[in-house]
Amino acid sequence: MSKTKPPHHQQFLLLLLLFLLIVTATNAATKYKFKEAPQFYNSQNCPNIIINQQGDEDHLINTCSAEAIHVAMTLDATYLRGSMAAIHSVLQHSSCPQNVLFHFVSSDKEANNLLHETISHSFPSLSFQIYPFDDTAVSGLISTSIRSALDCPLNYARNYLANLLPPCVHKVVYLDSDLVLVDDISKLAATPLGDHAVLAAPEYCNANFTSYFTPTFWSNPTLSLTFSGRNACYFNTGVMVIDLERWRKGDYTRKIVEWMELQKRMRIYELGSLPPFLLVFGGNIAPVDHRWNQHGLGGDNYRGLCRDLHPGPVSLLHWSGKGKPWVRLDANRPCPLDALWAPYDLLQTPFLLES
Repeated sequence: MSKTKPPHHQQFLLLLLLFLLIVTATNAATKYKFKEAPQFYNSQNCPNIIINQQGDEDHLINTCSAEAIHVAMTLDATYLRGSMAAIHSVLQHSSCPQNVLFHFVSSDKEANNLLHETISHSFPSLSFQIYPFDDTAVSGLISTSIRSALDCPLNYARNYLANLLPPCVHKVVYLDSDLVLVDDISKLAATPLGDHAVLAAPEYCNANFTSYFTPTFWSNPTLSLTFSGRNACYFNTGVMVIDLERWRKGDYTRKIVEWMELQKRMRIYELGSLPPFLLVFGGNIAPVDHRWNQHGLGGDNYRGLCRDLHPGPVSLLHWSGKGKPWVRLDANRPCPLDALWAPYDLLQTPFLLES
């Protein structure tokens, strides 16, 4: 006859499991060690929005200043190396780097302190804030897509930026973590949105727009009329300039969520967080030159094969797709364009860690 395990034994197992989960999250956040980036300073023509100066490095900028350049990114352990390179590239090419304020969104509460320490170590004078993102609400709205990485709840945090960021922040540049800038971000931030547009992004009207939605969507007269009178084109949501004030007034988070709720009832699209943006904003966005999102450098969502740049000038390189430059470089199987990402990599090599 088997004996029933005492309650305290079950409690011990639960505590052990909780401990292992915390250790796993901590190890993920500290998987890499990063070196300190060079210090970047404003040029003489930059507006002064520093409200507290203590020495050469410590400063506090006015979060609500209209002169600040607000940049929003998600932050997690998996893409931390990419995020660090992206930050580095923004600062290096900015004419007013001390006026750039970063808003990071993270859903990993256990690792937030370590993420904060990592960024502060590599960028001692960076003005930034980490906003906790409760992904429980969006988790129930996510449908499986063609690549599991696209199903991460943090991918949907961009839907909630207007709620997460302070109300005094009226305009923000949203950037994915798998990109680098080779131009001044102030040029992108200055993109005119006109009288009505909520967001701006490069559009790609040669792409097959219908492929982003299922036959169920197109065969339903009510749904297919969504794009009636709208010259909707594909745009990549990894680089956007967003008017948060107009977003809030138009309650666009709710509109995106409504499409996600419909997707749970009847499958109308296949590709992660992009289609709801196309449904809500397609045909109604302000244009941005293609130089600001040379996307697709990570290949497709299946094999991640090497790709060339699109024709024309380049201000931003974006490794959207399955292949990420740091993964390919570590595997000694880089694509030619991955060499353009490498100079911004702040990873501390094992040799430097041991010295």
